[in-house]
Amino acid sequence: MNKRTTFRPLGVIAVAAAAALALSACGASNTGSPSSSSSSSAEANEFNLIEPGTIRVASMGDAKPYTFTDADGSFTGFDVELFTDVAKRIGYDEVVFTGQDFSGLLAAVANHQFDVGVAAIGITDERKETVDFSDGYLAGYLTVIADKSVGVKTADDLAGKRLGVVQGTLQEAYAVKNFPTTELVRFPDNNAGISALNSGTVQAHFTDYESAKTYGEQYTNLDLAINIPSFDAPAGFAVAKGNEKFVAALNEGLHAAMEDGTWKELYQKWFPGSPMPDMYLPEAEQTSTPTPAS
Repeated sequence: MNKRTTFRPLGVIAVAAAAALALSACGASNTGSPSSSSSSSAEANEFNLIEPGTIRVASMGDAKPYTFTDADGSFTGFDVELFTDVAKRIGYDEVVFTGQDFSGLLAAVANHQFDVGVAAIGITDERKETVDFSDGYLAGYLTVIADKSVGVKTADDLAGKRLGVVQGTLQEAYAVKNFPTTELVRFPDNNAGISALNSGTVQAHFTDYESAKTYGEQYTNLDLAINIPSFDAPAGFAVAKGNEKFVAALNEGLHAAMEDGTWKELYQKWFPGSPMPDMYLPEAEQTSTPTPAS
């Protein structure tokens, strides 16, 4: 055996050597070329995610029923379930949510600390200077919730009173513009604002309709005093500027979730009994949008 191998005819050795060289060349072509390596890497991370295969989401842990953490510390809520569904539609099962103060959330997305922001974030021209947005997926009302003993029923009743707002929200911007004689007290989240309301530090708190409804059910001394339409600033997914391919993919998944009824099912689950903005329903079901009673 050894002798036969050692003294293999030259022709066979030549063929073997040529084959080895050919295999070596193929190997270099497939694994050693910088261009082919970078090309496959780009294809594997076509949306320029921080970690290929995983979407990292900046959210809020106390914005029920949109985004919040449950008893186990897991993120849940309408926005969480909707985004997770959209992510699966574009090929991503790994979605990691991290809680942030709303005031710094968009900056964190813009600085590529997260791939996307998901927290019922209203789309405004000012915010579009910082980040890009998907199409809108939720529209509703801004609500002033007040202690019943204070007697707030209209915007005029807020004059001279202390009104809580979460810093960086649509409510803060609206209040600055439309409640000039009201003293604004800024909080990092709604829970802090409602706590201040119940302690008498502020006389009212400005939030969204769904959150106000939840707090109103929790605290019987509170009244949903003023409901203000906010259909000109629907919520969208926030993405760092320039990532058009990611935004387009999110829009495609979002529209599919609306058209097949997934959006409607989630809305009915998380906002039972609330007026439904039907511009997000399947096209055949769209009629008109009702207004909630004050």
